[in-house]
Amino acid sequence: MRSIGAVARSASFPIECVGVEKMAPASKADRKAALDVAAWMFNIVTSVGIIMVNKALMATHRFTFATTLTGLHFATTTLLTIIFRWLGYIQPSHLPFSNLIKFVLFANLSIVGMNISLMWNSIGFYQIAKLSMIPVSCLLEVVFDKIHYSRATKLSIVVVLVGVAICTVTDVSVNAKGLIAATIAVWSTALQQYYVHFLQKKYSLGSFNLLGHTAPVQAASLLILGPFVDYWLTNKRVDKFDYSVTAVFFIVLSCTIAVGTNLSQFICIGRFTAVSFQVLGHMKTILVLTLGFFLFGREGLNLQVISGMILAVLGMIWYGNASSKPGGKERRTYSLPVDKSQKHGLLSEAGDRDDKSSSSLLRIDDES
Repeated sequence: MRSIGAVARSASFPIECVGVEKMAPASKADRKAALDVAAWMFNIVTSVGIIMVNKALMATHRFTFATTLTGLHFATTTLLTIIFRWLGYIQPSHLPFSNLIKFVLFANLSIVGMNISLMWNSIGFYQIAKLSMIPVSCLLEVVFDKIHYSRATKLSIVVVLVGVAICTVTDVSVNAKGLIAATIAVWSTALQQYYVHFLQKKYSLGSFNLLGHTAPVQAASLLILGPFVDYWLTNKRVDKFDYSVTAVFFIVLSCTIAVGTNLSQFICIGRFTAVSFQVLGHMKTILVLTLGFFLFGREGLNLQVISGMILAVLGMIWYGNASSKPGGKERRTYSLPVDKSQKHGLLSEAGDRDDKSSSSLLRIDDES
């Protein structure tokens, strides 16, 4: 038989393990929260930065070839992923060709659709179309992921939408072709963002791994189609543009920041969901408006815009609090009903197994 001291030591070991297990989740949660904040800050800084650079490039230097510029962004991203793979920072991974084509189709439709929607619609309707991405993303999560939203989470999303609408939506005019373009843009963008999260989870792909698969195809397709799409939208040829030193500098700067924007988008959607990315992403809209007032003129800053900004920020804070609570945003689970007699039988079998295993352990203890 084992000594009492040995039994005491073996009995105290689980208690010590419980203490370690209680401490581990807290530190893990703190680390996750810190990484979440860092990911959001990375996305906000790069997204706001590229908007400011592109606005200067297009408004000041008249480089209005948005689709071709996006192709250059993905070409730069492709180059960086090749370098990182050569250095060993990106491990080999697999993404089925069919899923790759679907993603690229959604992503390219999103880019072209947004540009066409901006051209064919008023600024007000364009902003409303962008706001509708949140309910569309919610619908995709409910249908495909069986996500359930609490009442508080739904109301917080509504507050965000109302706040952003107040400070961004002005004149609203709708036409048939503009409505079609906006619909394609909204659904393709929502599907592209949903697919980022889906592919990363299903195939265990990191952000750089997924970019390494998708960026080359997007770069090739956009650089081939981009000049034709831009000529159709602007009636100007990209090869006839006057590439001054300053314009080239802003193009290179835009491409450099775009690498961080593309990467941070994949990181954020991979860590969260497309809905959270859209809701908290409107913080970028608020920052862009604020920076635009200070850098490009303050005539648009009025009480309506300020009140909309405040309402949107309060809605974002409410959303973060509501969605993080139990039941705020969770995946539905369906369990089959168990008959009481079956349940009793299962419990009896489990009890018999426990008794057998306990008696086996006692025999081992006696032998030792």
